Amino acid sequence: MQVSVSKQLYPFAEHYFEVEPGLRMHYVDEGPREGAPVVVMVHGNPTWSFYWRRLIKALSPQFRVVAPDHMGCGKSDKPDDARYPYRLGRRIEDLGKLIAHLRLTEAGPIHLMVHDWGGMIGMGWAHAHEAEVDRIVLLNTAAFGLPPAKAMPGTLRLTRTGLGTVLVRGFNAFSRGANRYCVTRRPLDPAVAHGLIAPYDSWANRRAVLRFVQDIPLAPRDPGFDIVSEVGEALPKFDSHPVLICWGMRDFVFDKHFLEVWERKLPSADVHRFEDCGHYVLEDAGEEIEALVREFMAPAVVPTAAQDSAHKAAPSAAEASP
Repeated sequence: MQVSVSKQLYPFAEHYFEVEPGLRMHYVDEGPREGAPVVVMVHGNPTWSFYWRRLIKALSPQFRVVAPDHMGCGKSDKPDDARYPYRLGRRIEDLGKLIAHLRLTEAGPIHLMVHDWGGMIGMGWAHAHEAEVDRIVLLNTAAFGLPPAKAMPGTLRLTRTGLGTVLVRGFNAFSRGANRYCVTRRPLDPAVAHGLIAPYDSWANRRAVLRFVQDIPLAPRDPGFDIVSEVGEALPKFDSHPVLICWGMRDFVFDKHFLEVWERKLPSADVHRFEDCGHYVLEDAGEEIEALVREFMAPAVVPTAAQDSAHKAAPSAAEASP
């Protein structure tokens, strides 16, 4: 799909993969291909790979960074319901197909970064591939069901109704509302605000935005409920992995109740709270989070051949002593 956004903000080349004949998934693939560690960034709803642009730029000099657009999102195809199911299980399957197609785990475990629905999708894949995952970055997300102390937000309940369908698909209310209420430090720059919602420019192109909300599993009868339950129960196994959590505390959906679940399941995680930030925490606190992610990822950097040669050629302290 043609999506017009600022080249300065989002200067990345387009890449496409057919998840099945006739259905193309778009993905960003930046950085060195040979020998570099791999980072996979998984977005949520109603964003797309544009949300990761700052971290893609920050990490791609030393990492191969892959950031897909889920089907129906970003620059990926936007099929109708007869052509694509828009369900959690299929989302996880698609991510796995892309990782396998690009052979991202052949050289070693990948590093995973997730936000919003990306947490359930990314950790859903990771649950079945724990040995192929190393470091994990979590940004206002979940990979478990609604915490008992958390009520379903009214905006999400409304979105799941007939009126919600008209508001989301007819007026783009969900995406526009996210641009307004998911940042709390300052309003989005107009070019950023446009970039976040640019792919969702018509009734047909807003299908996935609505389907994501309708697919939230709340009861055992709902599709995806078993997946969410299984993955959520298994999360403590990832406490042996390095995990960085950056959390906007003014998120009205993924609030303190969700963060508390992560902290119980991953007590060794490095947690950073941003008290004045909202759900789009990477927009509100981009500079701070970029610095934290750089530091967190530093142990995973593979020295270049030039750096390695320079290190070998440099005399040790003992050799340099007279």
